[in-house]
Amino acid sequence: MTLFFYNLALLAALVAGAPWWLWRMATTQKHREGLKQRLGRVPRRMIAGPATAGRPLIWVHAVSVGEVLAVTRLVKTLDAALPEYSVAISTATRTGQALARERFGVHRVFYCPLDLPWAVRAYLNALEPRMLVLAETEFWPNLLHGCFRRGIPVAVVNARISARSWPRYKMLRRLWKPLLGRLSRVMAQSEIDAARLLAIGCTPERVAVAGNLKFDVRAAEEAEATRMLKASAAGLRLVVAGSTLEGEEAALLEAWPQLLIADPQLAMVLAPRHPERFAAVAALLERSGHRWTRRSEWNREPAGPLESGEIVLLDTIGELASVYSLASVAFVGGSLVPAGGHNPLEPAQFGVPIVMGPHYANFVAITDSLRKHDALLIAARDELAAALGKLLGDRTAAEAMGARAREVFERQAGATERCVAAIRELLAGRTNLENRS
Repeated sequence: MTLFFYNLALLAALVAGAPWWLWRMATTQKHREGLKQRLGRVPRRMIAGPATAGRPLIWVHAVSVGEVLAVTRLVKTLDAALPEYSVAISTATRTGQALARERFGVHRVFYCPLDLPWAVRAYLNALEPRMLVLAETEFWPNLLHGCFRRGIPVAVVNARISARSWPRYKMLRRLWKPLLGRLSRVMAQSEIDAARLLAIGCTPERVAVAGNLKFDVRAAEEAEATRMLKASAAGLRLVVAGSTLEGEEAALLEAWPQLLIADPQLAMVLAPRHPERFAAVAALLERSGHRWTRRSEWNREPAGPLESGEIVLLDTIGELASVYSLASVAFVGGSLVPAGGHNPLEPAQFGVPIVMGPHYANFVAITDSLRKHDALLIAARDELAAALGKLLGDRTAAEAMGARAREVFERQAGATERCVAAIRELLAGRTNLENRS
């Protein structure tokens, strides 16, 4: 009955929003990309191509860039641990799709269908997955119900309910309970997440605290941008500002002259979070009067030596995690503005000292763990220049902070292995059940 009313509400929303969506699809490429797949057209490569090669399939769903990064090591570990299975990965966003194709190969990456009954049915019928693995809390009623009807176990890895989302989940817990109570395994990031998941209907014996997969994030390999920067920035120290949002680039540019006074031998790498903002940030840099260059231009001609004070706009996808390894200090964006912050573990893995703004609701556990060990500085907009300058001016203190950040990163690792063990156990249980029948 709950599913009936959900689909009725979904249909009403689609009808009401159709003019807006049609306009967006007509005017914006990102809303057209993957539309056929989202509506239920299963890519031919997923049915009879090298993605499956006749092996049973594990479907991993990771919404966007952050989730793709989180499951990267998980997918590669599953590939090695379960060679008798194929692993396919779906995403919901254009940027997530691009990164997933780069990390895992286009042959096994596709857009997740919209949570429409016919679209979900088409994928489940075509792929016949042995298991669905959801990253974080992608709880889509029709997708879950379709798996349950077919006896497909559903595991949730890196499960979390943020403080911002918790009131909504709590208010609708009676609606969630019939679905969440049927999940086969839920691997929560923390004790708080586990308690919240239990409160909205997950079965106690199926919930465990595995830790955060993002503590297991490793830069897959040295990016081309990293190799180029090593050569072009020789003799300079780098400030790497990653995953920045609107307003944060302006704050960094305001702080930049003060940082150059403190250390003239600086260059900055500026990496906006969303590709659709690359042009706007380029225009901002052009107006700033600072010398700057685009990373994408290096594909056409080799990068020349960077000058002190120069800014590199990292207008590519998937290279930031590796570029952090070159930083003397890192700023992690999405945190000066109330957007919840981004993952400070990407620079922490390289022993880089980190500065963030005060808004980090999406990464509370990670950020608080780093703060507890004095491995990260929090600074409001008017404190940004002082915080970055402090770390740039005291190299001994900065190196010690970076070392503590790496220690926190290494100490919290292990979530991948715990999740893989749970997935193997579920698959073995299903195989035994099929053999008995």
